[in-house]
Amino acid sequence: MGGRKGPGMSVTRRRFIESMAALTATSTFPKRLPAQAKSVSPSWGSPVVDCHFHFRKNLASNVAHVDGSGCTQAFVLTKYADIDQLKLLQTRYPGRFPGWAVSVDITQPDTEDLLTKAVGDGATCVGEIKTHEYADSGYMRRAFAICRELKVPILLHFQEVAHTPNEGIFNSGFAHFDRVLRAYPTVNFVGHCDAFWANVSDGYANDVDYPTGPIKRGGITDKWLSDYPNLYGDLSANSGNNALTRDPTFTADFLSRHKDKLHFGSDCSCTDGRGGGISQNGNPGASRLAGKCVARETLTVLKANTTPALFHQLVWSNARRLYSIPS
Repeated sequence: MGGRKGPGMSVTRRRFIESMAALTATSTFPKRLPAQAKSVSPSWGSPVVDCHFHFRKNLASNVAHVDGSGCTQAFVLTKYADIDQLKLLQTRYPGRFPGWAVSVDITQPDTEDLLTKAVGDGATCVGEIKTHEYADSGYMRRAFAICRELKVPILLHFQEVAHTPNEGIFNSGFAHFDRVLRAYPTVNFVGHCDAFWANVSDGYANDVDYPTGPIKRGGITDKWLSDYPNLYGDLSANSGNNALTRDPTFTADFLSRHKDKLHFGSDCSCTDGRGGGISQNGNPGASRLAGKCVARETLTVLKANTTPALFHQLVWSNARRLYSIPS
């Protein structure tokens, strides 16, 4: 453009570019992470999907934990009543929360209608199911039959020891769950929590929530992961982390043997993906992880006990296949 330059236009283009570069380098403006999913996590050397991520009512809190823990995406567990908020989260942060599982009270008469609506609305898993019922009760079997019809997996919380005096136990009777695995061969069951992971060791007596010490080979969880094509393991929470850390001679081989049946999740309640707030909801038995992010702790263990290819499979590929998480 022609015309005379005013006083404010006297700097040369080169000096202008240099000054802008210096300003960018020293800027104290907050850096905002892109909303789109990152292809490789800067923390872990592989993209990571957190497959046990409970929905948080404050939408920004969901992103804070995913970003803080160095994860790429989260597969969200929530109730159908939160579907509108979940969809808003997915819209606001495209690619970060690409799939979800629906949790219901299976003792209610509208269970089938609610699950059918949820799957029609995009849920690709039922769970987590956490109820004061036997794992093979009539209510549970009704839920399994619904999952068979809907062709979706179901995530179950197995807990035989109460964490607090008034809590009770959930989905009890895991020692006989092989009867369910045989009865519903086309349903994919995902095991999680204390009893599931304590039973990687033989002889677990339902007497402690988080056993310590060497693992005795031959535990039913270990055996059933090999014997039943429809059983999978969710490595989340203190229970999963405890199973991976209590006996270092066991971990690498276990992960390798069941490489197609295991996937990463956090089930972490810290606020920022770095241990802020109250980790594990103040569970006294999980005090070993107080002030820590369960996602970061478990990802560290997985990375130390796997090859890069196996790590990628456990934290990214397996869950995407099982839960039909879109690319």
